[in-house]
Amino acid sequence: MEGASETAASARATRTTPSRFGSTEVARLLGVSEQRVRAIVRAGLCRPQRAGRRWQFTFQDLVVLRTAHGLLLARVPPRHLRRAMSQLVRQLPADRPLSGVRIVADGRRVVVRQGRTAWHPESGQVLFSFAVDELTRSARRVLAVGDKNGRQSTKPASKPLAAADWFERALEREQAGDLAGACAAYQHAIELDTAMGDAYINFGRLTHLLGDAAEAVRLYDLALACAPEDSVAHYNLAIALEDQGRTADALTHYRRAASLAPAFADVHYNLGRLLEQLGQPKQALRHLLQYKKLVE
Repeated sequence: MEGASETAASARATRTTPSRFGSTEVARLLGVSEQRVRAIVRAGLCRPQRAGRRWQFTFQDLVVLRTAHGLLLARVPPRHLRRAMSQLVRQLPADRPLSGVRIVADGRRVVVRQGRTAWHPESGQVLFSFAVDELTRSARRVLAVGDKNGRQSTKPASKPLAAADWFERALEREQAGDLAGACAAYQHAIELDTAMGDAYINFGRLTHLLGDAAEAVRLYDLALACAPEDSVAHYNLAIALEDQGRTADALTHYRRAASLAPAFADVHYNLGRLLEQLGQPKQALRHLLQYKKLVE
């Protein structure tokens, strides 16, 4: 979009030197001990600059520290995390910082997401490599009802499920790890109730997870058509827009989510991260402090 390009160009033109934080301030902002901060740095998971004998952290370093802390809390072994982060630095382009990708735990392993691609950095193995059109086919496929041996059932057809029933079934399939089955169930729920905003939101989240940010944006837009003041829909839409490179649009929806739900901590965190990237460190710090206050 033309407006988005102008906003991004203006932000780059006025970009200032990134804010710097000491270890004590970083620990306070993230709600961890200074010992934890030092341990993460000494493990090689974050590489701040030095000013004499002290470390100086940028906002990007804060993002990496928070990610590393979260992965350690998720019980990813430090040696796996260190190896994954080290490999990731080699795999990313020189102008792409660690904070520019999403890093999450998958059991005891690390998964990295960048746009439509997800991979294990330790092995380089790409995940979710199936085509999105197969997901769409799965979402619209009506599964035959059979007995335990796979034979077609001869029992009378049961009463058709309502939209709410399909929604509950989708949640159950998500919990069981059957993402295609969950998408199919959300699709059924939407077909039966086109005003079910929560189904659009969850379907959009899974679609985004499976690699199609554009389709996720479409589904979130439909959710907002049903419920214009749903803070989760605005927040999820902002994340999908970021993955499409639509920074200005993402910022608009993060701000809308923050106005609708001031206590939504992750909204303030993402706002702070994005504002720092756009060269607005004072506004970024304000949101980071608000995030810190909410998670204390």
